[in-house]
Order: sequence, then C-alpha cells, then structure tokens
Amino acid sequence: MSIHLDNIVEEGGFKSCAHDFQTNCGNCRLNAICLPLALESEDVEQLDDIIQRSKPIQKNQHLYREEDDFKSVYAVRSGTLKAYKTTDDGREQVTGFYFPGEILGMDGIANNTHASSAKALETAAICEIPFESLEKLSTLMPNLQRHFFQLMSREITEDQQLITLLSKNSADERIASLMLSISARNARRKLSATAFRLPMSRVDIGNYLGLTVETVSRVFSRMQKMDLLSVDNKEIEILDIQGLREMANLGG
Repeated sequence: MSIHLDNIVEEGGFKSCAHDFQTNCGNCRLNAICLPLALESEDVEQLDDIIQRSKPIQKNQHLYREEDDFKSVYAVRSGTLKAYKTTDDGREQVTGFYFPGEILGMDGIANNTHASSAKALETAAICEIPFESLEKLSTLMPNLQRHFFQLMSREITEDQQLITLLSKNSADERIASLMLSISARNARRKLSATAFRLPMSRVDIGNYLGLTVETVSRVFSRMQKMDLLSVDNKEIEILDIQGLREMANLGG
C-alpha cells in the first residue's frame, strides 16, 4: 500500500500545492490507485478539501517517528519512503517500502500512536489526510470507506507475505520476490514493469529481507549471470520475468 508537504494556494476551486500548481485529487495521475478510486467527481472534490499538501520532504527526512501521536494517514505522490522499527538494542529494522500511489501511516490507527517510523529515501511529495476528517467523510461515502478498507487489507496481506518470505524462502527467492513486487507496483502506476531504478540501498534491501549486504550483491550477480536481470548499480532491467517468477517459487 503504501502524501505531499508546500504552500497551499486556491486555484479553480481546488486546493493546489506550490510544488505542482495543477495537482488536486481530480487530476492527479495516481488517482486510480490512491483513495479517489471509484469516487464520483463531487466526492473527489470533498476528499480534496481535507487533504493537506505542503513542502516535499527531503532525503532522510522523517514523515513521522515511532510513538508519534497518530493524526493522519499519508499518500505518496512522488518519491519513495521506507518504514522501520527500532529494535531493543537500537538497530533499525526496515518493515516496508512505499511507492507513489500507496498509503502509509495506518499502523497508528489501533493505539493512536505510530508503531513505526517513516523516512524519505529520496525527495518525496506527500498528501496528508487527517484521519478524523477521513472517518467523517467515509461515513458519507461508502465507496471511499470500502476502498480504504481494501488498502488496509492489502497492507495486512503484504505483511503476511513478508513473514512467509522471511521464514521459509532462500536469499534467491527473497530478492526475486522483491524485484517482482517492485515490477508489479510500477505496472500499477503505468510505468515500466521491466526497467526501473531501485530507490533503496543494498543495505536497506538486506535489512528488509534479513540478508547481509554481501548476500544481496551475490544474488544480483548470480541473477545477471543467469540472464534474469541486468544490474547497473541501482538501475534494474528484468530480462526474463518468467525465470524470475520461477526463482521466486511462484510458478506460472
């Protein structure tokens, strides 16, 4: 699953941010995968009214931190963020990556405090959606409520998939599965499913998948030798998506 922080100006009746003067929920290129999915145009306008857009957050800047009060959920408009928890001995454990069109921050709903921290991996544009306003709006718009529940369900499913990945799968399977996940998420945004730039470091990949950096590098080298991937630092090209699926143990 998986929002934007600039001076807000009024334009044509919509709130629009100074970073991108024409952006609102109605014309955002991500509205087919973000919250406005399946909403009527007048409903989209009501949703747009509660969304706060401000300055883009810079690389390594936090959107929120673990144990911060929960007030909003966030939609990524551009850039990528990582979520992480701090272990008892002070280490960072990456728990997820969030790409444009994805909602994050829902971990705070249960206890009114965020259970993890979220940090930008690159400059990111974010839409902040105050949860109290979203709750009120959802009672008036069944489609909005249903779609938000679907986003929550996807987050739960992806958490379960990660647990399965870490408990059973080999290093090859884990990295192949991550590449396929990024491929599918790009496809949802109408971007290339076979050629993309990894926004996260090898260290973050290893941390997320429970692997050492050396193992991550070895697996990428092996995938290149098998002609599954072309790897140039962070630039990835999937050469054999079926072979990658087989490596991930996903079959056909």
